[in-house]
Amino acid sequence: MNALADVSVALVQLVGLVLGGPVLVGLMRKVRARLEGREGARITQPLADLRKLLTKQRVRPDESSWVFAAAPVVLVATTLVVGVLAPLVSTHPPFAYSADFFAVVLVLLVGSVFLALGALDTGTAFGGMGSSRAMTVGALAEPALLVAILALSIPARTSNLPALVHGGLTQPSLIASPPHILALLSLLIVILAESGRLPVDNPATHLELTMIHEAMVLEYAGPDLALVSLGESMRLAVLLGLFVNLSLPWGIATGTGPGWLALGLVALAAKVALVGAGVAVFEVFSAKLRLFRLPELLAGSFLLAVLAAVTAVVIR
Repeated sequence: MNALADVSVALVQLVGLVLGGPVLVGLMRKVRARLEGREGARITQPLADLRKLLTKQRVRPDESSWVFAAAPVVLVATTLVVGVLAPLVSTHPPFAYSADFFAVVLVLLVGSVFLALGALDTGTAFGGMGSSRAMTVGALAEPALLVAILALSIPARTSNLPALVHGGLTQPSLIASPPHILALLSLLIVILAESGRLPVDNPATHLELTMIHEAMVLEYAGPDLALVSLGESMRLAVLLGLFVNLSLPWGIATGTGPGWLALGLVALAAKVALVGAGVAVFEVFSAKLRLFRLPELLAGSFLLAVLAAVTAVVIR
């Protein structure tokens, strides 16, 4: 029975992630378009784009090696692994004992590294520029992320994700505590940086000298580009899902029955859609920072995380 419950939770989270990631991107594009005075495409347009890309011919540079071909697969695979382990719909995901926050970050980092290596593998100038910038942003964001995780783990005395979410349900005072709030603010800045959103990167840009993420995927086409787009949208959904469950865990399923899973899926979709729409509104009224100003933003995120960790130790 436990195995059946684990399979049910895994399937619900995987299907919700594969379908919900592109829809989340479509919703954010729709919100931005309406605020900018445009009609915009329907929110399911990214799903139609993925279907179209899957029917196209796969084209790869002659100079590229297996790394270029493997990068999209690794990106999607690592995101799916995190999607199964993370407490997105239920507080009882499969292998919950191994869903350590630090391990989840490591798995996601593998996908980012492979995507940067794939861009370098093409030998093009824009691919190298985009990958070097992405790794620079990652190197600046990772310390803030790790310290923020430490700050969240100190009051709960664990870095296990299901335990952190369950602790927020049973002890709401932990969520309203200063260390938790500071750590979540730091985590939100890191999520914007890691997912290539404004003010760190503009996902809608086509100016080569300002691109970060888009410069890394210029050489991908057809099914490979579909995998990259799907992986990036799922990664955004996973990160925002973890953020909302750590900040507002109410609604997540605490049981494994069909009713519990349906309730958890609806609650997760509503919370992620609300936060995604808020990020889209923020992007409309903000501008992309210059590359040399990014360390200031990420240093601010690191400072928030350090303050959260120090406060957590003091008031423990």
